[in-house]
Amino acid sequence: MGNSSLLDRRRFLLLGVVPATFGTLGIAACSDNKPTSASSSYAPTYFNSAEWAFIKAAVGRLIPSEGAGPGGVDAGVPEFIDRQMELPYGHGAYFYLKGPFLDNSPPTLGYQLRHPPREIYRLGIAAANSAAQKSQGKDFAQLVASDQDRWLAAMEKGEVAFQAVPATVFFAQLLTNTKEGYFSDPLYGGNRGMVAWKWIGFPGARADFTDWIDQAGRPYPYGAVSISGATDG
Repeated sequence: MGNSSLLDRRRFLLLGVVPATFGTLGIAACSDNKPTSASSSYAPTYFNSAEWAFIKAAVGRLIPSEGAGPGGVDAGVPEFIDRQMELPYGHGAYFYLKGPFLDNSPPTLGYQLRHPPREIYRLGIAAANSAAQKSQGKDFAQLVASDQDRWLAAMEKGEVAFQAVPATVFFAQLLTNTKEGYFSDPLYGGNRGMVAWKWIGFPGARADFTDWIDQAGRPYPYGAVSISGATDG
């Protein structure tokens, strides 16, 4: 994520993210099938206060509130990420976590470390805050937005060294879950009020909208509906 793409983050949201989101969530998200309303006053169950501040700040820069669509924090993405950490997904139930472990394996081999997602976050956030403290005397969440952007870009490019988990791995985990939370069903905490679906005109969990598949360029007129049956109207 170079500086130019940091200024145009929303472009990635329109490049086939929605199908990938639901495929990635799979059983991990569905393992908690009780409809729970997202709340702006949500209190995290996994992340501590410093980690929670980082998550909200980072999500706020990856999908900022300024721009054409809703911001990631307002859409409930931090809540989505926190809730995923307490599900089987967060504990690594769908990861292969047996050795040998390789710290610098080529991307073609896939994930080769020992840490489940919740540990990637815990270790990665600690490393990011430590690096920011050493460089600027503040945790990541306390930096101005432009400095947060630079740190995120440095993590994506691997230009900052983390010891326990590579910065590139941590950034990839954060970006992936941010995309997922933004376009997930509101049942899982993100996409609060179906704001992301409304923005892109996605019909959500409607039983049938095949009549509109071949009508390119025509807006879908009936709005979105969530798994719980809530509608965007």
